[in-house]
Amino acid sequence: MSSRSPWHPERFAARLPFLRRRARLVAETRAFFGARGYAEVETPCLVPVPGMEVHLRAFRSEYRPHLGAGVGRALWLRTSPELALKRLLVAGAGPVFELARVWRNGEAGPLHAPEFTMLEWYRPGLSFNGLMDETEAFVRAVCPPVVAHAGVETDLRLPFQRLPVAEAFAAFCGGLDILGTEGDAARLRAEALRVGVQPREDEGWEDLFFRLLLERVEPRIGRGRATFLTHWPAPQAALARRDPADPRAALRFELFVAGVELANAFDELTDPAEQRERFERDVAERLRLYGGEEDGSWEVDEDFLRALEHGMPAGSGIALGFDRLAMLASGARRIDDVLWLPPATG
Repeated sequence: MSSRSPWHPERFAARLPFLRRRARLVAETRAFFGARGYAEVETPCLVPVPGMEVHLRAFRSEYRPHLGAGVGRALWLRTSPELALKRLLVAGAGPVFELARVWRNGEAGPLHAPEFTMLEWYRPGLSFNGLMDETEAFVRAVCPPVVAHAGVETDLRLPFQRLPVAEAFAAFCGGLDILGTEGDAARLRAEALRVGVQPREDEGWEDLFFRLLLERVEPRIGRGRATFLTHWPAPQAALARRDPADPRAALRFELFVAGVELANAFDELTDPAEQRERFERDVAERLRLYGGEEDGSWEVDEDFLRALEHGMPAGSGIALGFDRLAMLASGARRIDDVLWLPPATG
């Protein structure tokens, strides 16, 4: 019997305080959303399309009909319940939330696991700013007043900062006008050189944007107080609608607490034509990056687009890493500490 196994009593005992805090966090989460009129739902884990994010790799499976009756098909373990939950908004389910088990291939580390829990919630009629208000209230309700990770401490009693991406790049990247470079790789490369960042060979707009974000912006936010990083450049809109006041930006935010990226949220795009255009562009980019590799190749989610054509109510939604929240609530250092049995990746 190896003491290295996560089920070994000695190793489990060291994690048990974090796991008990996680269990309380589950109950507190359900109470918070139940009090606000949300219905807890469960959506399928095996799906025809695991998600539309370009850079996420998925786990592929296959449906085989019993005794050969019917036609088999490829299915995937979902990377997010987002597309399913939005179908429920179309159906008229109203405000919904899910503590969803999700899978992302190749992810492992202190803050990443290939199988983890995502808390997602969606509310028709909820504004972009209203979702930030609700997210701030939720985090405060379930976490201690001060949280810390890897030596970074955040006082949750302080008002959460709301910082547009454009202001963050201007402040931390030598006045760089990121919205002015929208999708223009040559222009962003020139700006990066100006502020002392050497572009890598064949580094496109998106790759360079994220390198500047990771190296220059993220280390400066979500530290003393929590930060909503808002109004992302339109090329990073994903499933968010553009800002009517400045179409160069999308109504998207990410939340950073104690230096940890905790959540990603959208004022939801409801236009099926624009969403189809984005999906098709994403499929083409995924094909360029990964070719026919099994864990990176799937088509546009046509059923989701049919749901948008039927009519999805305006509103906002968010995906929050529940295991990371459990780490902050409990003081755990690694994601494995808050998983009852960590995935077998070794």
